[in-house]
Amino acid sequence: MPRRKFTREFKLSAVQLVNHQGYTIPAAAKSLGIDAANVRGWVKRLSSEPGAAPVGDGAVAAELARLRKENARLTMERDILKKAAAFFAKEQM
Repeated sequence: MPRRKFTREFKLSAVQLVNHQGYTIPAAAKSLGIDAANVRGWVKRLSSEPGAAPVGDGAVAAELARLRKENARLTMERDILKKAAAFFAKEQM
């Protein structure tokens, strides 16, 4: 099966479905008849474009997802540092 090519306008419209109209990525992909991985990649790459940035509920959801991801990373780093500090404190005794 030949690989499908999508225009920049089509990609931006898919990103706007997610960012402006509140569609989930799978719902936007299903309505457009394409794979969700395509839409996910486009949202990641094209959300910084003028007119494609999230607004309204899409902006809140995007910021919440970003903050949750950052929180998980920071929690993991903190836990690693706690374990390292405990290890070295035990070693010096």
